[in-house]
Amino acid sequence: MFDLRPVAYVVGLLVATLGLTMFLPMLVDIAEGRGEWHVFFETGVVTLLAGGFLALSCANAPREGLTLQQGFLLTVSVWAVLPLFGGLPFIFGATEASFTDAYFEAMSGFTTTGATVFTGLDTLPKGLLLWRGILQWLGGVGIIVVAMVFLPELRVGGMQVFRSEAFETMGKILPRATEIASSISTIYVALTLACAVAYLLCGMSAFDAVVHALTTLSTGGFANYDASFGAFTGPAEYVAAVFMVSAALPFVRYVQMLGGNYRALWRDTQVLSFFGVILALVVVVAGTLVFKFPHHPEQAFREALFNISSIITGTGYASVDYMQWGPFLITLFFFIGLIGGCAGSTACSIKIFRYQLLFSSIRVQLKRIRAPHGVFTPRFDGRPVDDETLYSVLSFFAFFVVTLGVMAVALGMTGLDFVTSLSGAATALANVGPGLGDIIGPAGNFSTINDPAKWMLAFAMLTGRLEVMVVFTIFTARFWRA
Repeated sequence: MFDLRPVAYVVGLLVATLGLTMFLPMLVDIAEGRGEWHVFFETGVVTLLAGGFLALSCANAPREGLTLQQGFLLTVSVWAVLPLFGGLPFIFGATEASFTDAYFEAMSGFTTTGATVFTGLDTLPKGLLLWRGILQWLGGVGIIVVAMVFLPELRVGGMQVFRSEAFETMGKILPRATEIASSISTIYVALTLACAVAYLLCGMSAFDAVVHALTTLSTGGFANYDASFGAFTGPAEYVAAVFMVSAALPFVRYVQMLGGNYRALWRDTQVLSFFGVILALVVVVAGTLVFKFPHHPEQAFREALFNISSIITGTGYASVDYMQWGPFLITLFFFIGLIGGCAGSTACSIKIFRYQLLFSSIRVQLKRIRAPHGVFTPRFDGRPVDDETLYSVLSFFAFFVVTLGVMAVALGMTGLDFVTSLSGAATALANVGPGLGDIIGPAGNFSTINDPAKWMLAFAMLTGRLEVMVVFTIFTARFWRA
């Protein structure tokens, strides 16, 4: 049995940190004067003490580094344990949520999925609304570090192609993670502040601007209103689209640009492909809205740009009920959610680079069929790709599709209809947020879903956020053999 103390030590520190952040919404509740502040004070103290005791009990753990097994277990444990404590304010606060609903909401927050079980958001205490935003903001910056440090070293889903950019090896993962997190956090905070200021200039209140900036940069999608982003119109949609797309770009490129390599972002084939896909989709959707529905060209462009940016980045905001746009666009939006942003960003789903690797492999295979004696090598970003990476990417696609199918069938067994089951499985696994249909579509939420389905969806959120295979690996017998 391998040593669990290094894993528990890090988890304990993160839980304690989460407890400290609970005092921020406590201050907001005090300022609002609704008497809800004690909820965050009490849950903050409990969370801080629980995390602190866990970290202290494992403080004698070896500090020289993490093994591969410990890296897998730490990655999964953090995202599974933090929602347990992050959901406490929902249980004891004004929402009076059940444990299932609280864990679902917190998991949706940390994984930046954005699916919610709460209604009446317009009347909730500001502390709870801010807490939902904080959960997503923390999950957003956390997943960037995981994507840049842990996943390339764990060699999951083709992420190893970014190993040279993610710095060093597993043996130095903890100090390296601290160094990387520092650089990323600076950029992340700066973009969040810029987004909040832009929202203020668009006419949002200071509170709405801050919370929506937190959930925009994390590509999370929690909003302060039941109407989601439909509560705001006009310029705010353009601002949101810009920052959602910015958050879906690889943050390592921002780090390189700050270091003087100003062309790093525009030389990344991921970025160019991502912009190309968004442009093509906006043209198709806006054109359909203009010619099929009575949309003014500017309105059609704005609604297409905003909602496509929201779904492809996995943010999950909705400014309109696109379920009213007809079967063609509804089907298109389902598949848009399975694209995702760039690796090393806050975005989720399959991600652009895997499609690039897949299409590169297909092109090479077609060339080999035409010229059996030729030598052809798949390439990514100008570099040859080895067979191990291609196999990892193809395995990821297979795992993703199989997990999606099994999850959809399992949800159907709980009594959900076909559209809700399939779109629910897809939106949870891809961490998008809204599904399709009258129940969980952009005009609905997950409040009426039965409890077994909510637990399945929470597991799907965790699985999708951690690139599918990371979670399933710890359930194999070989993983636990020392």
